[in-house]
Amino acid sequence: MAVYRPRGTVLHRLPAECKIVAVFGYVVTVVLTPITAGWAFAAHALVVIALGVLGRVAPGPAARRMLIELPFLAFAVALPFVAAGERTELFGVVTVSRDGLLQAFGLVARATLGVALVVVLAATTPARELLTGLDRLRMPAVIVAVMSFMLRYSTLIVDQMHRMAIARAARGHRPRTLASARTLAMALGSLFIRSYERGERVHLAMLSRGYTGSLPVGLPREPASRAHWAAATAAVAVGAAIAAAAGVARGLG
Repeated sequence: MAVYRPRGTVLHRLPAECKIVAVFGYVVTVVLTPITAGWAFAAHALVVIALGVLGRVAPGPAARRMLIELPFLAFAVALPFVAAGERTELFGVVTVSRDGLLQAFGLVARATLGVALVVVLAATTPARELLTGLDRLRMPAVIVAVMSFMLRYSTLIVDQMHRMAIARAARGHRPRTLASARTLAMALGSLFIRSYERGERVHLAMLSRGYTGSLPVGLPREPASRAHWAAATAAVAVGAAIAAAAGVARGLG
């Protein structure tokens, strides 16, 4: 289920290219924020929450999309135990590295804020408009085309994968033991071959219809105005102010 929901909010009306630049710029300010400034990350979190409220982002779907950062969280959990530096007791049970704890906090905070910003972007911008925004930002046409194909055919490939799973179940396949790994590997190989052959057929059909290397990614519309870019710049400026204040506070401390 897509996280995007059509609304009439200010964020929904903002052109995609402005939102993409704003999200990228704000993520840079989050990365530049010193990891010792916990209050600064709390301020960044309040800004992200405010953007979510402004865009009327549904909390449930947004929270499910944020599960993509779980691998980063797993790595962060291991950092205090493997990092070098001064050791300290945690809950009186284990000893961990102080530097590792700090690095783990920075990794979790930055990853969570970055993913949350991307979720807000996806929740307030249709996928087709995101491609249009990337095209307007002069993203190479081949990359935009690949992303367009991925968006268009991912649902088809997932549906085919489900049909193959139903066919395996109808033939008595039960993936409960390691012995089923061979069957699953063969199914993945078959899915890859079928997807490759479909892609080749689609490409030949496109060439026969005059494909020149670029695709129309959206309906033409008016370019972003100065007011739109001012709104995007203001969001980045807030993040930059928080990061700068955190840097100054660290220097004074």
